[in-house]
Amino acid sequence: MKVAAVIPCFRVSKHIIDVVERTLPVVDMIYVVDDLCPEGSGALVAEHFPYVNVRVIQHQVNRGVGGAVVSGYRAALADDVDIVVKVDGDGQMDPLQIASLIAPIVARRADYTKGNRFFNIEDLRQMPFVRVLGNSALSFVNKISTGYWNIMDPTNGFTAIHKSTLKLLDLEKLAARYFFESDMLFRLSIVRATVRDVSMPAFYGDEESNLRISKVLFDFPGKYLLNFFKRFFYNYILRDVSIGTIETIVGILLMCFGLTWGVYNWIGNGMNGVETPAGTVMLASLPIILGSQLLLAAVAYDIYNVPSEPLQGSS
Repeated sequence: MKVAAVIPCFRVSKHIIDVVERTLPVVDMIYVVDDLCPEGSGALVAEHFPYVNVRVIQHQVNRGVGGAVVSGYRAALADDVDIVVKVDGDGQMDPLQIASLIAPIVARRADYTKGNRFFNIEDLRQMPFVRVLGNSALSFVNKISTGYWNIMDPTNGFTAIHKSTLKLLDLEKLAARYFFESDMLFRLSIVRATVRDVSMPAFYGDEESNLRISKVLFDFPGKYLLNFFKRFFYNYILRDVSIGTIETIVGILLMCFGLTWGVYNWIGNGMNGVETPAGTVMLASLPIILGSQLLLAAVAYDIYNVPSEPLQGSS
């Protein structure tokens, strides 16, 4: 299989030469995407690596990390590359891990793989505590949003994808900025691609992340929620109506009825100075209890419904 690496570049001039040097021996082609880098990372690479298998793609407008990766994906598809690996230009990823990353795809056990820094406790200790806490929270939210309950570390940018799966994605709709990795998982869930985690450590040096905590706190929650509703509509209403659909809808209706009935009577009786009858309390409590049980059953069905049959295996 022909393997290529896409390396998005923005303010990584201190690391990019070393990253390309270490990546060259383990891939067939490298696409360095200069996302209008103010430090001229693309020109630096072109000067140091005048090789046929190192191509620099220059953006005239900054499109964000997602936009840069999409440009690399398009170039790889045009060159009929079989597996495309994304490697960040800041030196946090070890290119020698690419063999492990693509192994499940080569073996036709996955369509998309990504790094996971949470497998090994020793590796996890190298990660700053704030990142561990933030990634743990995002991982749980991402499971609900995308339906991939079997993966962790959703913001990990060390990824690999098979060309047959890449062709199924609408690249124009992928998030262009820092939500790219999470949005990619959502898009993969829509086409029912098989995703697997691969354990790998991260390296932290003097690099500075361009992702701010404020963006995660204020921008990501709404996008995760929107993707969840889209996924439920596509997979549980438009394409298939299953027991999970019924459990979710009936569960929500029962909980809404119980809460509305309970609050209405509680406020009404309180204003009139009347004690709420036990029957009214039970009539409000039972739908809430039944509804919550149905929603838990829907979650269990969603976990069971994680895609497990690789798309490339059936192509």
